[in-house]
Amino acid sequence: MSAGCITTCMASSYYPSSVADSPAATQSFNLKFQHNEKNGTHGRYRASLIMNPESFEVGRLIGSYGFMNVTSYSDFQSRPDIDSPSQLEDVGGLKFQDVREGNVQIRLYEGRVAQGPRRGTPIIFKVYPGKQIGGLEADMMASNELKSHAFLQSCSHSICENIQILLGGFETKTGEQWLAFRNDGKYSAADYAKASSEKLSRNRALGEQKFWNPFEEETNIKRKRSFIIKLLQGVLSGLAYMHDNERLHQSLGPSSVVLNTMVDKDAAYLVPRLRDLAFAADIRFSSLEENSYGLSEGLWRRARSSGAFTPMEKRAFGIADDIYGAGLLFAYLAFIPFCEAGIVDSLSLQRLIESTFKLDLTATREYCLADDRFSEAVKFLDLGNGAGWELLQVMLNPDFRNRPIAEAVLNHRFLTGALV
Repeated sequence: MSAGCITTCMASSYYPSSVADSPAATQSFNLKFQHNEKNGTHGRYRASLIMNPESFEVGRLIGSYGFMNVTSYSDFQSRPDIDSPSQLEDVGGLKFQDVREGNVQIRLYEGRVAQGPRRGTPIIFKVYPGKQIGGLEADMMASNELKSHAFLQSCSHSICENIQILLGGFETKTGEQWLAFRNDGKYSAADYAKASSEKLSRNRALGEQKFWNPFEEETNIKRKRSFIIKLLQGVLSGLAYMHDNERLHQSLGPSSVVLNTMVDKDAAYLVPRLRDLAFAADIRFSSLEENSYGLSEGLWRRARSSGAFTPMEKRAFGIADDIYGAGLLFAYLAFIPFCEAGIVDSLSLQRLIESTFKLDLTATREYCLADDRFSEAVKFLDLGNGAGWELLQVMLNPDFRNRPIAEAVLNHRFLTGALV
């Protein structure tokens, strides 16, 4: 997994205005499609995108975030915490990433379509900085995200409901690139986990005053389990659709999943959607043979270090890399919402699994079982005689060749919903 993101929310008053009213006049967005794409299905879909800035109204600023980019790369031999070749052998030569927050800061605005057949449709604007601020990387990310969505939305007659819908975009004269997405939810999986954890802390502080009925707490836990499984089903469905259509996500994390509700009892109405396709990678064999990687260079460098050299091997590595990212997301959702606030976060959980226990989920379970703060997370993964741990182990298998595809994960007994 080559990128993730951190969200920082900010609020301001909502003052709808036409984009065309901005002092920085706008121009049609440069899609930067390759010549051969303009004449294919991508070109046909391009005609349905809203490219006129006057067709939009911009509302309040709702947040900003920065992607986490891979900045260096090392294997076990260069890590001081690996003492012997036997330890390296135990984890099958798994490679680690060092990450830092990148320079590209993205802003989010509310808005709506102001004219045309989609008039009134609520949207979320994702604003990439111009080259002067964000550099070439920002321009490449915006272009890649737009092309990836346009490609996926033109792959079949029915658009996948588990991927955020792009409606259009434009570029300002200052170079900022605005992507307009249908507003199907302002929450993320990270928001849900944080809210759930904080609610748990408040309830525990109240003690018996909160749950005077002994069955109420049990009902709430069952609802939370159902919600998280429904969330994971949506994530894997979106990922399976991408992989079936020759695209990797490569930015999968808690903040890259949009939710239309965060209420556990509304799990039946939950529709998770994947977003943040700025680092999405094309894994068609024609693309892999060109060796023109751009934003995916880190991914293919890791592929080569893991012994994947041919286009077929690189494709398999890329898919397995997304599954590993989905596995880390699974672990995050299995722990954070079931623990009180401040007990564990995504980075400490990842270190526990990767560095402390070297991807041995049996050892991880024994450690967590001895700590009462993790008791509900352990019980969740213990469902079906340890079906959750079993699924987590195969998704995080040190050898990329032994990880399942997204469709197989979806069909695993832990995610079918039969155990909840």
